[in-house]
Amino acid sequence: MMKRISPLLLSFCLAGSAMAQDAVFQSKTLTPEAALKAAQAALESCRKQGFQIAVAVTDRTGLVQVLLRDRFAGAHTITVATDKAWTAASFKASTLEFGKDTQAGKSMSGIRHVSRVVAAGGGLPIEAGGTLVGAIGISGGPGGEADEACAKAGIKAIADSLEL
Repeated sequence: MMKRISPLLLSFCLAGSAMAQDAVFQSKTLTPEAALKAAQAALESCRKQGFQIAVAVTDRTGLVQVLLRDRFAGAHTITVATDKAWTAASFKASTLEFGKDTQAGKSMSGIRHVSRVVAAGGGLPIEAGGTLVGAIGISGGPGGEADEACAKAGIKAIADSLEL
């Protein structure tokens, strides 16, 4: 024998279900395989130009997924590459542009004093369908522009797989 559910009880159940859906969300992030492919492509791009670098690829929150350091890259490049990727993920911006926007005398200049912030070129956010999915940071090239070019090569290597 089947009992009828009252319309009032049914509306409470449906409202509870809608509220539960509002309490959670889904997000996308890079796979370890995509992160590794981007890192390897960036490393190879820098090598072809004669640069010994470190490259870090993070997830959307700035946590490292992949870190590669070429054999003669300086010891500092590991930390700097990681922090460039963290900065790019945190601020969802190129660290080259971020550096320009946070120079002394600008309204956001104080942000440079936050631990881990690197306001020098070489960090880029990685987006898929307009959503942040990760970031890449390079350190060891002869300047921020060179580091950023290698980061762009890393992103280009996975661009087809980022299309949503």
